[in-house]
Amino acid sequence: MSRAPLKVLAACCIAALPAYASAATAPDGFTSLFDGKTLSGWHSFGQKGTGKDWSVVDGAIELHRDLKAPREDFADLVTDKEYENFDLKLEWKMTPCADAGIIFNVQEAPKYRETWETGPEMQIADLVCTKPDSYTLYERSGDLFDLISAPVENVREHGNWNAIEIIVDHGHVQFFQNGRKTVDTTLWTPEWNALVAKTKFAKMPDYARFHKGRIALQGGEDKGIEPIRISFRNIRIKEL
Repeated sequence: MSRAPLKVLAACCIAALPAYASAATAPDGFTSLFDGKTLSGWHSFGQKGTGKDWSVVDGAIELHRDLKAPREDFADLVTDKEYENFDLKLEWKMTPCADAGIIFNVQEAPKYRETWETGPEMQIADLVCTKPDSYTLYERSGDLFDLISAPVENVREHGNWNAIEIIVDHGHVQFFQNGRKTVDTTLWTPEWNALVAKTKFAKMPDYARFHKGRIALQGGEDKGIEPIRISFRNIRIKEL
């Protein structure tokens, strides 16, 4: 895969996604995964409940990570339900130098310590920060982490909401960020297997092997700068 120079494009303006306060299916076929008030329908990876660093603030799911807290406090938040073919939409924002990801097809079992051992990840990150990852190809916001780098760079400055969409349809995966497509690939093909073989995931035998699983909101990485706050809202899904 060619790592050509990036074309920096201005972020296009998009309307805020409507919020739905119940699990009822909306006229557009989407169902809310977040009621705007509680963490119902979610749990921390490998746990029965949710970690202490996760809460609901001003109608959004918020991670307020304490760098001194034990891992279970900020463990990735995952859906109670598993999904196979779907269209997922949500909005996110974060503090300077933070980064995280949206991970799908996640398998939950005692032998897995992290969600990304099994699930591919759409990276979300603060581009403005100069810390590692932010400017690293294959690790920028909108990228398929460590595998495919987006041809556009349109993440908004920290503190602003970004809208993303992940479509997974029988292995065909598309990522969109602020209205622009950032990734278009197909899982489980010879080309896909060749990509994985060149990354750290080659040492993880179950990475991206599953055709369904949980969706995860990643608990962020320790960049050494506090506070780390990452917020998610308008989380909606349509099963295909």
